[in-house]
Amino acid sequence: FHIGEREEKCIIEDLPSDTLVFGNYKVQRWDTHKHGFLESAPGLGMYVTVSTPDDEVLLSKLYGPQGTFSFTSHLSGEHIICFQSNSTRLLAFAGSKLRFHLDIRVGEHFLDESAVQAKEKVDEVNVRLEHLIEQIQHVSKEQDYEREREEKFRKTSEETNSNILWWAIVQTLTLISVGIWQIKSLRDFFIAKKLV
Repeated sequence: FHIGEREEKCIIEDLPSDTLVFGNYKVQRWDTHKHGFLESAPGLGMYVTVSTPDDEVLLSKLYGPQGTFSFTSHLSGEHIICFQSNSTRLLAFAGSKLRFHLDIRVGEHFLDESAVQAKEKVDEVNVRLEHLIEQIQHVSKEQDYEREREEKFRKTSEETNSNILWWAIVQTLTLISVGIWQIKSLRDFFIAKKLV
């Protein structure tokens, strides 16, 4: 995506608790002379800020024009990941566009190939099996989180339906009492005028 040089851009990731998140990014600056984006943006850094659903800051750090960040979610819910350049140019002169490449991987534990080679006793099948077990645990966490969200939604729906039922009962009782009051008032009026 494209962002302005001084603009903050945020994305929302809905995460279950205890989930590892990796992010890789690369920033390219628009070159007015070449009329294209430079391969990199030397001297330009990016502030990466991650907030939890309770507005607690999990990560707030300055990185270079390209980098990798990671964090672990402690709560389930929508986490906000924000990016802003550290450009010191004045707002009037900081009008250049930035192209932002972002790759976010949720719940993945990457295989460290050098560690695999260092451990000669552990064969590749064993390492792959451990990786699959981690992925299964991640899927299980995702399913638990979805069940929790569905249960919360069901409780909210039941409460809403209960409120609607009580509101309908109150409306009906109000209409009946107004009708009885009108009939009594008309009867009293007719008796007073000696029409009945």
